[in-house]
Amino acid sequence: MAKLQLYTFWRSQAAYRVRIALHLKGLDFEPHVIDLLKGDQYKPDYKKINPASVIPTLIDGDRRLVQSLAILEYLEETHPNPPILPSNAFDRAHSRALGHLVAMEAHTLIVPRVRNYLDKELGLDEPTRVKWISHWMNMASDSLEAMLVADDRTGTFCLGDKPTVADICFVAHFVSTIMIYKNDVTRWPTAYRIYENCLKLDAFSATHPLKQPDFGVAAH
Repeated sequence: MAKLQLYTFWRSQAAYRVRIALHLKGLDFEPHVIDLLKGDQYKPDYKKINPASVIPTLIDGDRRLVQSLAILEYLEETHPNPPILPSNAFDRAHSRALGHLVAMEAHTLIVPRVRNYLDKELGLDEPTRVKWISHWMNMASDSLEAMLVADDRTGTFCLGDKPTVADICFVAHFVSTIMIYKNDVTRWPTAYRIYENCLKLDAFSATHPLKQPDFGVAAH
């Protein structure tokens, strides 16, 4: 069987989600770096692979998969053990809701193409752009904390004692919040406790952005 191919970038939340899931499921992959800061995603060769000019892209044999959340679902369906979604429908919906809160409601508003539009088209200066980013990141974290506190299914991880899609998405969110935007995530104590539990697992720590081979090589 051909090795999986992952188009990735060290600081990408979306790529980090997929790296975590691949590691949790024990799936080896060959990384291909797409430097978002240099604009590699817009080069013709990559646009042929992913016309939306975003990452990640996962190649599984002759199958090409895009969009991190869709890739997580694909990995769960094609490699169900160990699972990253709970066994019953209600818990699966809760796991997805927590994950989507940060991956869809916050991350989509701060990706490079949005930041570039705020800069080049709207003429917003860097402090204003950072204010925009912090607003959406913090709003998602506030909501996540409230949901975790209010639900009796919250345990060692977002849902019980095993990591799920919720943890995969929110850890990527928190790492971005800490690493790039220098936010103090201890203000969300329940989420922070779960974050620390996740990083004790090799799947989350070994795939961390700062441990990627392209960290320190790509443009900052």
